[in-house]
Amino acid sequence: MAVVQVNSGDDISQNLKQINEYLRLAVAKQSVAVFLPECFAFMQSSRDQLFQFAERDAGGQIQDFLSSASARYGIWIFAGSLPFRTSDPGRITNTMLVFNQDGNRVARYDKIHLFDVVLSVEEKYLESSYTQPGEEIKVVDTPFGKVGLSICYDLRFPEMYRKLVGLGAEILIVPSAFSNTTGEAHWLPLLQARAIENTCYVVAPAQTGVHPNGRKPHGRSVIIDPWGRVLGNMKEECGLLTADIDLPYLSRIRSSLPSLSHRRPELF
Repeated sequence: MAVVQVNSGDDISQNLKQINEYLRLAVAKQSVAVFLPECFAFMQSSRDQLFQFAERDAGGQIQDFLSSASARYGIWIFAGSLPFRTSDPGRITNTMLVFNQDGNRVARYDKIHLFDVVLSVEEKYLESSYTQPGEEIKVVDTPFGKVGLSICYDLRFPEMYRKLVGLGAEILIVPSAFSNTTGEAHWLPLLQARAIENTCYVVAPAQTGVHPNGRKPHGRSVIIDPWGRVLGNMKEECGLLTADIDLPYLSRIRSSLPSLSHRRPELF
């Protein structure tokens, strides 16, 4: 698996050029799948810009790039998120797309949990003011395992991941542009908790650096195994992180520590 960590700006062409270089590097490292962070192709400097460049479900510049690149390199691409237009001109969806090695779009997931928080007088977020929440969770069946989809703030809602595992997920992905304020305290503990409690691999590509709107994300992309061990992590640099996914190992852990089968949901 290959995880990409970038500092996306508001120039889509430049962002995609950078992503293409990481895709080439991932292929050279014999990765079968590449995981991109939230807002990998576009981090707006204004709300108007976000709506200007939001794509339609039928296609667009970013989707064309993803389809072409996945087919050209023969690799699965889990495209963290990009803005999609909705029937409401004042709202977009924060949407993840999955393309298989033939360039076909095989899944779409719209972020369910929206980041509405006040961290300080200077740092406030109200994602719901311009984003329409998703209504459906999604697990993608791939040649390398069943992958449960989520985005950033979803990480704080363990019931969502339990549902994904109930649908067969073996790998949980969390593409993010996690706030540095919350990331310093919560990023890694939450990711490890989701891995341990669900006996799953967790793959978390992240944004880093400082964005055009002044926001500073946490970075520190990471891959975690079902025992909660960190297989690889990054700091604040842009780059590519790779690690192996071993499903027989996952099966052995689920067999020796079968906590998923010990659940008693009828009592709660």
